[in-house]
Amino acid sequence: MATPTIIISIILIVDGVIGYLLGQPNPETGNVSKTALIPIFFGLPIFFCGLIARNEKFRKHAMHLAVMIGFLGFIGAGMRVPKSIVALNENPDGSPLALISQTVMAIVCLVFVILCVRSFIQARKAKSQ
Repeated sequence: MATPTIIISIILIVDGVIGYLLGQPNPETGNVSKTALIPIFFGLPIFFCGLIARNEKFRKHAMHLAVMIGFLGFIGAGMRVPKSIVALNENPDGSPLALISQTVMAIVCLVFVILCVRSFIQARKAKSQ
């Protein structure tokens, strides 16, 4: 599960980078919102957990930490998606980039959590046999 963890983390990091680079600057400050980088703040720790999980001795703890971070990422991004939809409906001229980035993060984190739970169940069954 270490390699899929690293792949998932890279997807989150790329999501954050793209969101930041393509984000529209705030008219008042001229800066892109730092919140576009949120997927990176979830992707980096998951990436390091994936690297640590390559070591059999630390795999269990690293993967449990990674799935916890992924679950928090799913909850956080998933809660923002409906608010972004409402904001976009209220201001049709706004950019849908935040909605897209949040949706990607929520889906990627959810898929990651599901993969981890399935892996944990399989590992438990294999251990008991």
